[in-house]
Amino acid sequence: MSDSVPPAPHPATDSGITDEAISKRTIDGVDYIFNLMTPAPGASTGGHTHPGTIYSVVHSGALTHGLAGCHTEVIRRGEPFVDHADEVHIGRNLGSTPTVVVGLAVLPHGAPFTEAAPDPGCGHR
Repeated sequence: MSDSVPPAPHPATDSGITDEAISKRTIDGVDYIFNLMTPAPGASTGGHTHPGTIYSVVHSGALTHGLAGCHTEVIRRGEPFVDHADEVHIGRNLGSTPTVVVGLAVLPHGAPFTEAAPDPGCGHR
């Protein structure tokens, strides 16, 4: 098992995103990473995917979550959401205050946290 915390895992396309990996544990070839993502007002993650499933909850503020296929949802404080492996999506803070998202990433050991992907379309920015 490894307790080392990886560097900030989210290569956001916008400097208004901060990421902090707060803990990591590897068990039986699977990395479990707790992460805090904080998009400033107007910030966007850009289109991206994850190689595993990310289970998240909005801790404060609201996150506009756009998925390929033109589905968009606004996730508010206390509401959970799931990013499925290899699903192209984009997160945006369209509010006037920072949003804080707490997530648990369940990834194959050593896989990158996220990979940039083309914008899922439908006007997501």
